[in-house]
Amino acid sequence: MSALFSSLSLRGMTLRNRIVVSPMCQYSAKNGHAQPWHMIHLGQLALSGAGMLCIEATAVEPEGRITPADIGLFDDACAEALVPVLAAIRTHSPIAVTMQLGHAGRKASSHVPWEGGALIPVSGGGWTPVAPSALAYKASEPAPAALDFAGLDRVRKAFAAAALRAARLGIDGLELHAAHGYLLHEFLSPLSNHRDDGYGGTLENRMRFPLEVFDAVRNVFPEDRPVGVRISATDWVEGGWDLEQSLAFAHALKGRGVDWIDASSGGLSPLQKIPLSPCYQVPFAQDIRAMVGVPTMAVGLITDPHQAEDIVASGQADMVALARGMLYDPRWPWHAAAALGATVQAPPQYWRSQPRDQAHLFDMAINGQR
Repeated sequence: MSALFSSLSLRGMTLRNRIVVSPMCQYSAKNGHAQPWHMIHLGQLALSGAGMLCIEATAVEPEGRITPADIGLFDDACAEALVPVLAAIRTHSPIAVTMQLGHAGRKASSHVPWEGGALIPVSGGGWTPVAPSALAYKASEPAPAALDFAGLDRVRKAFAAAALRAARLGIDGLELHAAHGYLLHEFLSPLSNHRDDGYGGTLENRMRFPLEVFDAVRNVFPEDRPVGVRISATDWVEGGWDLEQSLAFAHALKGRGVDWIDASSGGLSPLQKIPLSPCYQVPFAQDIRAMVGVPTMAVGLITDPHQAEDIVASGQADMVALARGMLYDPRWPWHAAAALGATVQAPPQYWRSQPRDQAHLFDMAINGQR
């Protein structure tokens, strides 16, 4: 039996397999509201056969958007725009639907990637980003505004309010974005956090605000629904955030009831030097799982079904998440099931598509609907 296609329970959420569709920013919203693109994009991925679909990084306040085109959950109108998208998914797919909540911090107010991704100045229609300290991501950019205590309280409450909206939408689980150089990661790393108060300096102090945000979300999100955290296990910069500190953070999160750690890396500094290779981030998930005892999600250049199978079967991680690979091949889980001799869920409208030599590929005992 394939380990990749075994089930996994996280509180009241049960995944039919260990394949996760990573949250992938689409930069296609208007005023934080989901658009027809999100219906098409998320709808096709919901039919992929994966066990979990995670909605892209969703801003908890307007100033927390990476770009003006980011999706948000900072008001009830944002939530309302997601209702038809989620209704369509629920009608036609049994996939678990989660959402990544985030705040871009000093990397906010940027152009979309296909327009260069540079910071949009206030004079050009952007806004002043906020951060732990008044330190710019790039030397050529103006410094962000350092969050004062009132700002910290506002952001903390914004995360909790977004979590409540997600709960009312029926989202199955949440993932907090504390990676890739965004706000919560900025608090963690000594490269971006130069505060001299209780939220900076020592590791304990740098972890304080991200942990407070986790507590705020966990306290309002239904107890039977899981909450995970995505981290950058290292900044890939000397003197920055690293695996040893990530392990300490993971231990603190475990004590607060975290349900998984999604172990990514990088994104905080343009000085990073990342040694790219297949599965290059898997050891982070493996070490956190082994040394902390919390479920982990492996990410990063995982493209082959046998790679994914080995990661789960050998205990390196509990789940495998794909992003670009899933965009390139939205039926990756089908092909993985065929390669591994497993069975996958597919809508009955597609049952006739299975190859003749894969007559048992689709689970026809269910109709793919809730």
